[in-house]
Amino acid sequence: MLLKSPSRYCMKIITLSAALILTCICTHGQNLIGYKGKEILKYMKENQLDMNYNNVVNSKFSYLKYSDNSENETVLFFLNPDSVCRSVRIICDINIKSQKMKELDSQYLKMGEDKWIDKRDGKEYLVEIMEDKWSCVISIEPEK
Repeated sequence: MLLKSPSRYCMKIITLSAALILTCICTHGQNLIGYKGKEILKYMKENQLDMNYNNVVNSKFSYLKYSDNSENETVLFFLNPDSVCRSVRIICDINIKSQKMKELDSQYLKMGEDKWIDKRDGKEYLVEIMEDKWSCVISIEPEK
């Protein structure tokens, strides 16, 4: 009977751990534009365990709404009539703005004060953060 080499086993563990950590770091501000509503529901259920789905009914807009347990963050996925995500809006407590800015700096290409560009599948998306009195709003939409 052959035993696997301990160094080979350790490499697999390290590789798997690094992939999981990277996934956790990179998914919080995930750009899901172009995903169908059902794909977003599945993605959020599998990857954003700290976010809770809020069933909402709105006659003007079709969107999916998620919020965290501490009510510091709300994510809205705006859908077109075919249930495809056309933009994302993240509303955060003003106290976590600096944390969000660091996340945006690490995930996207900075294009000016409070603006970034996300390049994916040959398309560009504008990521922008705006400050309100009590909150900050991060919007992600296709570059026009």
